[in-house]
Parts: sequence; C-alpha cells; structure tokens
Amino acid sequence: MPISVEPLAKSIAAEVSGADLGAALSEGDFNAVHDAFLEHSVLVFRGRSQTPALTPDRHIALTRRFGEAEIHMLDQFHHADHPEILILSNGKDSGGKPLGLEDAGRYWHTDVSYTHRPSMASFLYAHDVPPEGGDTVFASTRAAYDALSADWKARLQGLRAVHGLNRITAPKFTDEQFAALDYVEHPLVRTHPETRRKAIYTGAFALSVAGLPENESRGILEFLADHCAKPEFQYRHAWRAHDLVMWDNRCVVHHATGFDRKHLRHMHRTTVAGGVPV
Repeated sequence: MPISVEPLAKSIAAEVSGADLGAALSEGDFNAVHDAFLEHSVLVFRGRSQTPALTPDRHIALTRRFGEAEIHMLDQFHHADHPEILILSNGKDSGGKPLGLEDAGRYWHTDVSYTHRPSMASFLYAHDVPPEGGDTVFASTRAAYDALSADWKARLQGLRAVHGLNRITAPKFTDEQFAALDYVEHPLVRTHPETRRKAIYTGAFALSVAGLPENESRGILEFLADHCAKPEFQYRHAWRAHDLVMWDNRCVVHHATGFDRKHLRHMHRTTVAGGVPV
C-alpha cells in the first residue's frame, strides 16, 4: 500500500496512511515520511494501522531512522528495559509507585530546550488513553514567524532567549538532576537546518531575553507566546489507543491538556538528538 499524506490543519500536521510501523520502513517509504515531516512538522499515524501494537524495539528503531536516540535525564521514569523510552503515565504499580511521569508538559514548550542541543524530533506512542480529554495541542512556530509584521521580525533579529528549568516547569526533577543543568541561550528566531525556513523559538523554558531589561524581556516573551498560540497555527490531537504522533521541535510548540484521573493515560516517548540552534 503506497504512503498517503492528508493535511489535518492549514498551518501544521498531516495524517500518514500506508506505513507499516511494526516493520522496518523501506527506503522509499522512509523518504516519503521524512519529506512529509519536513513539510507538515507534525505527523499522525493512527492506531488502526498498528497491527499488532508498536513494540518498544520498533518504536526505538523508527526513532533511530531520524537520528541519534536520546536518553532523557529523568531516569526514574525510563522504561525498565529500554532507557530510550520515557514513560508518561498517571498509572501506579501495586505498591503505589508512579509508573511514569505524570502531568508532563501542561504548558506550551518545545522539548528540552533547556539544553545546549535540544531534541530535534519527538515520537509519542499511546498505549492507554482516557475516553475523553488528554489531548495534545501543537502549534507551528514557523507559520507564526511568517505571520509576524516586518517590524517584529526586525525587532527579533539577533535576540537570544535564556532557557532553563524551575520548580514550576520541572517539579519531578530531583535536586541532583537540577544541579546537572545550567542556563543556556538560544536565538529567539532559529533557522531550520534542513528546510532553511525560520521559526520562533520560545516556550515555557524560555525565561528571559538576554541583555534586555526585565519589563521589555517579559513583554517580548508574552507577545510571542500569545502569538504562537493563535488558533490558526494549531492542530489539536485527540488520542486513540496505538496512535503514534511525531513532531519537529525545531518549529513546533505543544502542550498536554487535562483529563479525568480515574482513567489511565499511558504513553511512551522517544526523542532524537538535535544540533545547536542557529
């Protein structure tokens, strides 16, 4: 069955059909998926195409087709047999211990931008989903940049944001994990290394604009946050069991939404290492 790509929203996201993720993609199929990824930034592989369910080995193998699989520093939430997989879950074992990271990403962000080499891509696979809620919302910061006025584009030229963590954005980090991190600077507008298109690069981990007074810095970051979150740049994904969604952290921000915690939401996430944003 040939690969089919159907756009899901005006600025971002497409659904991919015809890709058997339970097996190694052929070179032709991988190239089609890769091209769609660069064009749409978020790709959805619906659960009906995953027969049987995507195994951890195949999940990691797909991730590695795009680059180096990262090991997240929150090792307390790694898959027991596959450290490349970070478990996102509100479930608990028989002793009451959390099965994974709960309440992850309930704010607009791009994955691990608080490091020198933020994640290039993320792959999130749904094992269990609640009957309603628990959606993930994505926004194209590439489309958001394109929509900026010429004055704003000129104002942002050359500015850099300071990225880091705090106890609000990272409550599950231990003291030791916090100590292993430092603040990093990234450009407020980054150039995609493959498409060469520009995108706004901010999110919840962007704490300030380097070299600017606090009021001016806060004003810029708040404006950009509101601008990137406009509905015309968004795609909202309502999860089904065995969906896989991958997204390009170089030009996408995302956040998770709430759900009734009496239901289980259990997901596996992998990421691909990125380069230094420029």
